[in-house]
Amino acid sequence: MNTPPELVTARLRLRALTESDADAIVELFADPEMSAHFAVPLTEPDRVREMVGRRLSYDGPAGMGHWVIERDGDVIGLAHLRPSAELPGDVPEIGYYLSRAHGGQGFATEAAKALLEHGLIGLGLSSVWALIGESNVASQNLVRRLGFLDVGGGDHYGSGPHRVFVALPSDHGKPHHIELWVPDLARAEASWGWLLGELGWREFQRWPAGVSWRHGATYLVVERSPALSGATHERTQPGLNHLALHVDTRDRVNELAAKALEHGWSTMFPDKYPYAGGDQHYAAYLENADGFEVELVALPGSDVTQAG
Repeated sequence: MNTPPELVTARLRLRALTESDADAIVELFADPEMSAHFAVPLTEPDRVREMVGRRLSYDGPAGMGHWVIERDGDVIGLAHLRPSAELPGDVPEIGYYLSRAHGGQGFATEAAKALLEHGLIGLGLSSVWALIGESNVASQNLVRRLGFLDVGGGDHYGSGPHRVFVALPSDHGKPHHIELWVPDLARAEASWGWLLGELGWREFQRWPAGVSWRHGATYLVVERSPALSGATHERTQPGLNHLALHVDTRDRVNELAAKALEHGWSTMFPDKYPYAGGDQHYAAYLENADGFEVELVALPGSDVTQAG
């Protein structure tokens, strides 16, 4: 069983659901309103215990799973972030249930926000989904406040019409741009321009002293500034050591590492390739003629058909 991480907010603690929580969950769902939007009410203790057992048997992606919501040490709710059983593609779905005794104080919003940020920021998920019954207006309003978008509807979970919501990552807090001062602009453009183009970056701006490439909301600049105070870059001195960029598959890492030798890059740590960063870290380490290092890191879970 995967154990999700503890999440702490200003007033709440979300921790992994355990067998010892069964009695507290039974007590929560003794209130019929807790399962009012379910196909089958969970007021009977045996049904609640079965539900807890199913959640405890979760064995999906690391970092996801099922949490209890605690307030001052008391269990006041239940929450989850795990692959959807209803939507195609195993997309991550969020859910939360809070006792009526603690309603109207913003606790549900606080817990849901913590799960959403854990998914989009902590786990780097490309989206988080929510399925909410058509009649559950309060919960629909809650996810809208958190930035979820209503993208349609359908019958789900055997309990009738639901609204389908999705939340996408924000650019808030992400790099705006990275600027590298280089001793030779043409040489930098030859190595960086090729590599960034292979990774999906597109030329963004150009001026006599520099050029930039953009990927989404972030752009990277190489510039031979007239304010340069030296002629060489030394990555082992204080300052920039290297840039690390995601690559979609391990095969693509191998391909780029081989082709990079024709575009001004040399291989670093060849005797440890591709695990110079550790047994679970598949990456190529490259250095260009001006001493700038780049690390090409395969996305987690990607496979390789032929090691480089």
